[in-house]
Amino acid sequence: MTAHAYLTTREAADYLRLKERKLYDLVRQELVPCTRVTGKLLFPRQALDLWLMNHLEGDQRSREPLAAILAGSQDPLLEWAVRESGSQLATLCHGSGDGVRRLLAGQALVAGVHLLDPDSGRYNDPLALGLGGMRDLVAIRWARRRQGLMLAPGNPLDIAGLADLARPQVVLAHRQPDAGAERLLSLLLARAGMRLEALDLSPNVALSEDDLALAVRRGDADAGLGVEAAARRHGLDFIGLHDECFDLLLRRRSYFEAPLQRLMRFAHDPRCRDWAARAGGYDLGELGEVVYNA
Repeated sequence: MTAHAYLTTREAADYLRLKERKLYDLVRQELVPCTRVTGKLLFPRQALDLWLMNHLEGDQRSREPLAAILAGSQDPLLEWAVRESGSQLATLCHGSGDGVRRLLAGQALVAGVHLLDPDSGRYNDPLALGLGGMRDLVAIRWARRRQGLMLAPGNPLDIAGLADLARPQVVLAHRQPDAGAERLLSLLLARAGMRLEALDLSPNVALSEDDLALAVRRGDADAGLGVEAAARRHGLDFIGLHDECFDLLLRRRSYFEAPLQRLMRFAHDPRCRDWAARAGGYDLGELGEVVYNA
């Protein structure tokens, strides 16, 4: 028989070898992961497993707490959910590579990352990111997102795909070298027999999805690679090119901090899925799944 992904209160109490009253106390103190659906408490089995492993590692309270900072790549849905959930996470989104560095240095509670390894074709591989030494690293799937070309409203230059970026009059907005979008752009261009350095690049580097979209909207550039949701909210045309994985990387103990628990509970609220559907370019079928557990 296939194990259910979500447990009822009675099932969770049996699973954890706790009395239901004790489990309710832990929920009230926001110490155990759970979600509420139509007034009923449900407990994600994967999250309970993480909770158990965390307690087997000993008393985590003795460790120095990390600042409640979400670093890494900007994602429109995640940005909105951080605010709406009341998570009290501060955002410092300067690209996936920056997020990985801050997580490794203990300067962030969580990092949003979408880095494709060109050799393996895998997204957010801890070994490829230099995070293999983090023995308590966890990756939580946030979403699958559609990446593509952001274009000026009405697509006045009739850009139909990557090949058109090589035309002399086309100026391309671009991101910092270790941003996930820039790594993907270089890979897509290479597959098309093109090189990023040979294109007419805008003079200023866009540090986020919004910065890139605004550069196209203002006319500082004619095109740029970004997510569909950012293109739509800035009123830009969009040509989809690639579907990617966007994950949250964090230390296991961080998953049980109140800011992360508030965010992940809200992620299963119907409002979150409604927002994603209106924004466009999101697949939330795996949201909340543990895709890596060191």
